[in-house]
Amino acid sequence: MARITSGKRYAQAIFELALEKGELVSRRQSLQKIVEIAKNEGLTALLEDPGLSSDVKRDLLEERLGGGNLWAFNLALSLASKEELGIAGDILQEYSTLLDTYNGVEHVEIVTALSLDQKDKEGISHQVEKIIGRKVVVDFQVEPSIIGGIKAKIGDVLIDNSVRNRLETLRKKLSLG
Repeated sequence: MARITSGKRYAQAIFELALEKGELVSRRQSLQKIVEIAKNEGLTALLEDPGLSSDVKRDLLEERLGGGNLWAFNLALSLASKEELGIAGDILQEYSTLLDTYNGVEHVEIVTALSLDQKDKEGISHQVEKIIGRKVVVDFQVEPSIIGGIKAKIGDVLIDNSVRNRLETLRKKLSLG
């Protein structure tokens, strides 16, 4: 819980500054670089090692982030000094959510029984955009257990129009009657 809260605070502060400076996309890219550093366990261990000199840590970060990105460098150095590089992914996730909300983008999960071709995926994405009136990023998943039909999760709303769900509903109605 503390990690998520901390990640949200960092993300909110970074987003506000990025908005102010017109650097929304470049800040996201920089956060992705920090996440890549954090995923490297050996590098993270070095950067979070209190016994390693600050100069060596600075050199390691400069090498990976580049010299022209001072805010990302300072963020990575600060997280490393607090042994919190592990929250970089949380920060990126929260930042991405803020950016998507700002841009009016909704994340949608679509589940089908069979794999869809690109044309079908584009058609479904377009229909969802028309229905909700926003741009969407769709995550398509295949789940054979739904038998047929489609399930859609839009925000907190689940629309289950699968054959499995219809059969379950029918079974319940028949057992009550």
